[in-house]
This record gives sequence, C-alpha cells and structure tokens, in this order.
Amino acid sequence: MGSTPQAKDPYAPSAAYTRDCMSQIVIGASGGLGAAFLQALGPTAIGFSRTSTPPLNLEDEASIAAAAAASLGRPPTLIIDATGFLHGGGFMPEKTFAALSPEHMARSFAINAIGPALLLKHFLPLLPRGERAVFVSLSAKVGSIGDNQSGGWYSYRAAKAALNQIIHTAAIELRHKRPDAICLAMHPGTVSTPLSAPFAKTGLNVRPPEEAAAGMLSVISRLTPADSGKFLAYNGAELPW
Repeated sequence: MGSTPQAKDPYAPSAAYTRDCMSQIVIGASGGLGAAFLQALGPTAIGFSRTSTPPLNLEDEASIAAAAAASLGRPPTLIIDATGFLHGGGFMPEKTFAALSPEHMARSFAINAIGPALLLKHFLPLLPRGERAVFVSLSAKVGSIGDNQSGGWYSYRAAKAALNQIIHTAAIELRHKRPDAICLAMHPGTVSTPLSAPFAKTGLNVRPPEEAAAGMLSVISRLTPADSGKFLAYNGAELPW
C-alpha cells in the first residue's frame, strides 16, 4: 500500500520554479507612480488596480484575496504597494484640528493603513521561501513622528504613521517565516502625480514618475534582509519613526 501524501504548503514554491518563472507585482498600477513602476519592471510585472483584471480595491478584502490568488502560479520576487490617499472627494489635508472630520480620517486610514495591512495578509504568503524577495509599501515622510516639525495634515500623517507601524510589525513576523525576505516602508519624495500636484511648492525637488520609480528600484535592488522593517527615503537614507 502506498503512503498517504503529505499536505503541501500552497504558498511554497515548487522546485521546478526558476527565476524566469517568477514575477513582480505592482499594486496601484493605475496611478502615476504605480504605472511608472510597472513600465520600468517590464513584461514580467503584474499590475493590480481598481481597473485591472481581476480588480483590486483596497476597501474590499475579497478583491485583494482574489488578486493574490490570481498571482499564485508565479511567486513574486518583488511586490510594490504604490497606493495612497491624500486628497479627493471633497477632502483636503487639514491645516488645523478645527478641520478634523471622522469621515476624512476614516477614508485616510482605510486607504493608507487598513488596505495595505490587508495586502500584507494576502500577498506576503506568496513570497518564495529560500529566495530574496521584497515587499515595499510607499509611505510618506510626513508619517514620521520624529520628523514632524510643522504640524497639520492630521489624517494623512496619522494614517501613514500607522502604516509604518504595520510594516515594521509585519517585518518582525516575516523574519521567522521568510528569513530571506524584506518588508519595509519607503518615502517616494515629491513626485509629479495628481496626488502631490496641489502641494508641489516652488523650491521642492519634484521629480517625474519615471525618474522616481527608477531611483527607488535602484535602492530596492541593493536591499538585504538586514533592511527589513526599516523606513527609508527614496535615496536609501533611513528616516526616523
């Protein structure tokens, strides 16, 4: 009589996988910076957004799970979360606590913190074992509590600070499950996209999305597992929490 087959980890890569079978994933691929990442990574990259197939909506966990399931055949060596919400739908960054509204705060946390947390839940298990793989979530320097010298922007600052804590915590857990993997938050700087357009003041170093994506990919290519859990700027400099 034959032995009973052992149950396999559905997220464990097969020995038959080669580097050519692996992929890169960009979430938020319909945005200016996400599209630039997707173009820079080339034909092996997979892009997800509200308009992709399948669609991925950060406010709908079922859609996140479906997108992750659609990626199962090709373990990703790189996942970039290029999502974010700063303004829109009648909301703008608050200049004073008198402008705080629960609706604005809820929206900011849904997109900037809760949604990325669910991306971690469903996409981190896709990372291959025994391989260098990277999960990067685009955060913002204004989410740094230690660097906050000007105040304002309550909802966005608080949500990005929450994202940084979520990423740092996930990196600790990931260290035990995928020791060769890297999970970190990265500040992209001021990029010429609709998200930052109203705030691109004269004198700021505003970079085109293509330049910003290329620069960050260069930094990402040099990361090691020792960088997991960090909060980095687009040039590789470590930022304070």
